[in-house]
Amino acid sequence: MTHSSITRRRLITIAAMASGAALVGSRCAVANTPIRWTGSALGAQVSIEIYHPDRTEAERLVHLCVQDVRRLEQQFSLYRPDSAICSLNRTGVLVSPDADMVALLRAALDFAALTDGAFDPTVQPLWNLYAAHFAQEHPAPGGPSADKVAEALSKVGYRHLKVSADRIALLRPGSAITLNGIAQGYATDRVTETLRAAGLSTTLVNMGEIRALGAKPDGTPWQVGLADPDRPDQMSETIGLVDRAVATTAGSGFSFGPTGRFTHLFDPHTGQSPSRYRSVSVIAPTATEADAFSTAFSMLPASRIREIVAARPNIQVHLTDANGKTLVHGA
Repeated sequence: MTHSSITRRRLITIAAMASGAALVGSRCAVANTPIRWTGSALGAQVSIEIYHPDRTEAERLVHLCVQDVRRLEQQFSLYRPDSAICSLNRTGVLVSPDADMVALLRAALDFAALTDGAFDPTVQPLWNLYAAHFAQEHPAPGGPSADKVAEALSKVGYRHLKVSADRIALLRPGSAITLNGIAQGYATDRVTETLRAAGLSTTLVNMGEIRALGAKPDGTPWQVGLADPDRPDQMSETIGLVDRAVATTAGSGFSFGPTGRFTHLFDPHTGQSPSRYRSVSVIAPTATEADAFSTAFSMLPASRIREIVAARPNIQVHLTDANGKTLVHGA
């Protein structure tokens, strides 16, 4: 299996989502008529839904946002061999990096420190190891050997990633980064802030993570469904969003091998896939924050999650445990 065929599954749905890759809506759009664009970016199906009385201006704004997302893809996408992140992983260094790359890596390192390294952008060697192992014709179902896992772990460690405005460097030979646990949130925030700056107050953006700008035109919250991790065609619960973002991480979205034991999530401390929760959803002021924490919390015990949430009263966490029980922590 090639890396380009693998995506992070986000178990979030939006009512009345449009399909296709074009703007849809009335030719004479009014303020309460949604205009939607859908497509793909950063390995996910994405969409922008805005309310604007001028369709021409709405199309211009959406085009501007899509251009910005494509530019971010050129920085962060592991699916594009010519991207900046792929160049960094090949050579171990980026000179004169793009400001967005610097900003996002600094944020990633901050979240790594906040979560005791549970969020770690340098886990890509583990992904590479498991992908190569299960791409063999007859892979051992128990996964890579302990020695190979230990070797991959020797290349993991966020403290060995150095970021400055003029240079980014991976200090350990063979190290590599992934921003799949935070880049979609960052792109979602960028699009949302672009639309806010243009004067919009009613917008729903989904760049792999979902962020609401304001409420719906009728003043009610946007309704976002969290899918059942075991039955993704059914929703486990529905939450309302107003000026908030939500991200969900679940190991069931992708697994290596037939047993589901090894998923796209890797604990940076053990090299194994965590099995504490069926899914973790985080509601936060920004999609970047929700994205990073939903990834990190998948690795952490509930007691540590409660400690982190207690220090950040603007966050709410929905944990679905191994028995299917959902626990809510935070505001």
